[in-house]
Amino acid sequence: MTSRHSLWLALALGITLGGMNTTHAATADQPAASDDPYLWLEATHGERAMDWVKKQNAITEQAFASSPAFDHTRDQILEVLDSDARIPYVRRMGDHLYNFWQDKVHPRGLWRRTTLAEYRKADPKWETMLDVDALNKAEGKRWVWKGAQCLKPAYARCLVSLSPDGGDAVAVREFDIPTRSFVQGGFELPVAKTEVGWIDQDHIYVGTDFGPGSMTRSSYPRIAKEWKRGTPLAAAATVYEGKPEDLAVSAYHDRTPGFERDFVQVATDFFHSKTLLRKDGKLVKLDVPDDARADAHREWLLVTLRSPWTVGGATYPSGALIATKFDDFVAGKRAFTVLFKPDAHTALSDYAWTQHHLILDVLDDVKSRLEVLTPPANSATAGDWQREAMPGAPAMSTVAVVGTDPDHSDEYWLTVTGFLTPPSLERGVLGQGNAETIKRQPAFFDASKFSVSQHFVASKDGTRVPYFEIAPKDLKLDGSHRTLLYGYGGFEVSLQPSYSGSVGRAWLSRGGVYVIANIRGGGEYGPAWHQAALQANRPRAYEDFAAVAEDLVKRGVTSAKHLGAEGGSNGGLLMGNMLTQYPQLFGAIACEVPLLDMKRYIHLDAGASWIAEYGNPDDPKQWSFIKTFSPYQNLHKETHYPPVLFYTTTSDDRVGPAQARKMAAKMEGMDIPNVWFYENLEGGHGAGADNMQSAHMHAMVYDFLWEKLK
Repeated sequence: MTSRHSLWLALALGITLGGMNTTHAATADQPAASDDPYLWLEATHGERAMDWVKKQNAITEQAFASSPAFDHTRDQILEVLDSDARIPYVRRMGDHLYNFWQDKVHPRGLWRRTTLAEYRKADPKWETMLDVDALNKAEGKRWVWKGAQCLKPAYARCLVSLSPDGGDAVAVREFDIPTRSFVQGGFELPVAKTEVGWIDQDHIYVGTDFGPGSMTRSSYPRIAKEWKRGTPLAAAATVYEGKPEDLAVSAYHDRTPGFERDFVQVATDFFHSKTLLRKDGKLVKLDVPDDARADAHREWLLVTLRSPWTVGGATYPSGALIATKFDDFVAGKRAFTVLFKPDAHTALSDYAWTQHHLILDVLDDVKSRLEVLTPPANSATAGDWQREAMPGAPAMSTVAVVGTDPDHSDEYWLTVTGFLTPPSLERGVLGQGNAETIKRQPAFFDASKFSVSQHFVASKDGTRVPYFEIAPKDLKLDGSHRTLLYGYGGFEVSLQPSYSGSVGRAWLSRGGVYVIANIRGGGEYGPAWHQAALQANRPRAYEDFAAVAEDLVKRGVTSAKHLGAEGGSNGGLLMGNMLTQYPQLFGAIACEVPLLDMKRYIHLDAGASWIAEYGNPDDPKQWSFIKTFSPYQNLHKETHYPPVLFYTTTSDDRVGPAQARKMAAKMEGMDIPNVWFYENLEGGHGAGADNMQSAHMHAMVYDFLWEKLK
């Protein structure tokens, strides 16, 4: 349930991390007095702030984006992003497969569909549902596609979300598939941080900005309502009203035939939530730990544990997946079956239901393997589940379920990829033989020149930390190689092997080495790996990253002057700490859409939603440890810092641009040299609103690092 219906979780996970007002004006709470001379840069669209941004952009563009070499790098990346040879990933809705596609001709994208028979062809015929570029031309807007929710089983009506600038705030409009047009007088909501979901043809659940006080301090919906077609939004009936200090509130309807249910989810913080069953006008809390993930599917209730749970006379460990009958659980029974139990090397990455089976995606030292579980048939209890392995992925790779059709069949779609293996898309039906490869992306660089290896290093406290290295096969361990070290280390997000034509062309093909660090704070080894770097223990993540950097030098792969680091969002905070705590280890750093001022972060945009991860700086006791990893407060004029490029976007309504702006301005105010700043207007918390913007940003980063690490 939480994985499919939670706005706050969907926004926050992924490699990039989640505000309120639609113009993205500053959401900062201005203190009565402050010794911070750069608070004016928190006014996102303030004239003085934007003048500063424009001047900084011009300087950085001139330095790193105004040469034929930059044009070549950008065009090489753009060719990958716009390529017709990319796999058009699809989502099944009824008899059709839907895809959203961006390329050179359609920079803002096409929402389109085809049939399975057509999709199997090398050049499928597509039906366009919505042309976002044509819509923008007709309306004089710059809409960015943010997805569609369609009412099953007919999938004739959809709720389409469009962002005015790529941020998280969206407008919602009802769309009619048969006529391929927006519904006049249908469900429609103005731009806001909104979550909606179908109940039936004439009713939806909605959480949005209903007016003053209706959003949480984290800038997400605080109130969930049921809205009836043809009535004003003001008449929508309140289903649940949370507290301002809650993270978010949402309601949703499960339309699984024969198992229709309604739920309310109250996220109290990023890792704790209450799930309430809405039945006969009453709300009944599912009695699972608040830090667990509860998921109802047909007759089953699955619970994924973040901490040990003793229930029904048994104790289940952190990271376990357990199952019971949903109705039995609601009736008070507590007999669970263990579906997955972690060990020192394994963690549950994800799972997906088909009609009759459950597919587990397990990480084994950060490499994927899949298992198929079959629940007991015609059993009154949870019973024993059958278990069998699915064919594994190649070594050093990732295999993931990207689609199933759990209401109607045992169909599944898999993507298989690795650092040097272009992704393939496979389709199968459980019980009907092996999956078939439907699509295969061609190579965008010559992988035969490179090899992938996994290494482990002891961190400062002795913890064994893995990292992946992609390097030329003939690499001489003489410390001379430009090496780019990437990391994230937060929010239980795992960095797994994946193919990047952009990295291959813009970094590896130049002769560079690329490294992924699987540091604590992530989810590579389950909840314990994440919890080991929470709040007061945050420095463990930074020690891990530093240990990988030192090991690359010790092994002779590179040297400090040739070693660069890159990270975004929470990874941007990681970069800020590499800059301020370990400047001697790096020759250059790229710090993207970052958190940096940890004293002010909960008062900026969606920052309050991450208190569970970092702590509350307004509490003096917590500030005493937060200040140790707040880069903005830990700058020192006498320290020699490596060259740094800060990248952000004006439309980022999660972290916000103020963080990068203030850090760059403070460093320049301290006369620290080699500080560069660039701010894209669009794209939200991502790299850009279209492929050209993304290519521009990535090329700037790679060219900056390549130049500074020579």
